Amino acid sequence: MHNNKDFLSIADLPIGYVSDLIDLGCLSKTNSNQTILNKKNLVLLFEKPSLRTRVSFEIGIRQLGGECIYLNKEDVGMNTRESAYDIANVLNRWADGIIARVFEHSTLITLSKNTRIPIINALSDQEHPCQAIADLMTIKEHKGSLQGLKVVFVGDGNNVATSLSLGCASVGADFILSCPTGYEIQDDHWLEAKRRADVTGAQLNIINDPKLAVSNADVVYTDVWVSMGQEDETKNRIEEFGRYQVNPELMSLANQDAIFMHDMPAHENEEISVGMLNHPQSVVFDQAENRLHGQKGILSHIFTKSN
Repeated sequence: MHNNKDFLSIADLPIGYVSDLIDLGCLSKTNSNQTILNKKNLVLLFEKPSLRTRVSFEIGIRQLGGECIYLNKEDVGMNTRESAYDIANVLNRWADGIIARVFEHSTLITLSKNTRIPIINALSDQEHPCQAIADLMTIKEHKGSLQGLKVVFVGDGNNVATSLSLGCASVGADFILSCPTGYEIQDDHWLEAKRRADVTGAQLNIINDPKLAVSNADVVYTDVWVSMGQEDETKNRIEEFGRYQVNPELMSLANQDAIFMHDMPAHENEEISVGMLNHPQSVVFDQAENRLHGQKGILSHIFTKSN
């Protein structure tokens, strides 16, 4: 598999290896006898709050035989109390890996460049690759195959949408982003997704009208309209995204057996209507469960190489 020591972006993976990671996640779900992290100590370096990412990583590390230490922004003071460069060089002497949840993707690059140990992106402003692997695992479990599926992301072209677009393009699933003009996925990421789609045969498109976008969809996915760090844009974003709410009416335009996804936390009466998380077509709690298994697959891949 892939020789890079880190997992910072779906774009860093050769196209075929995305499917391999999904399969590793599925395997970790059924194989409980794993000790790949025996005598390994990993640091969770989190600038942002977390429920699913933190708990799933902590449990996954322990299930794989490892130990972990959690540090929040008050503990470390990344780039305020101490530079990312200094933190990287210190942790490199003690830890076997760093799982970092950061405000700026550039912090991950600094950590990567100044360590010999693996760095895993647990969310940045640009990408959320661990989420994408869990998402694609969930879709595969419910649909049997990823090739040729129509995945529609309704809402902001944010870090979650970015990683999902790259993941879908890598496995041959069509990806449609439905968002207001000006909220698209960043050009460099979108171009990379298109490059991958050219290889796998996936179709990528941006459709501003959400009703048109979800027509005949196999997967309807949404996320928050206001990400962490964008709180000062809340009023404007809620106005801009008003017609992009996923509700039973919008879901009825998708295929009859379509699934609804949300990476959570969710905001009812904003990106979803009340009750959508428990809608008959919702798989959001399967999706949350698969964060654990997907990340165990990622850890197994990385530390099999490093041993």
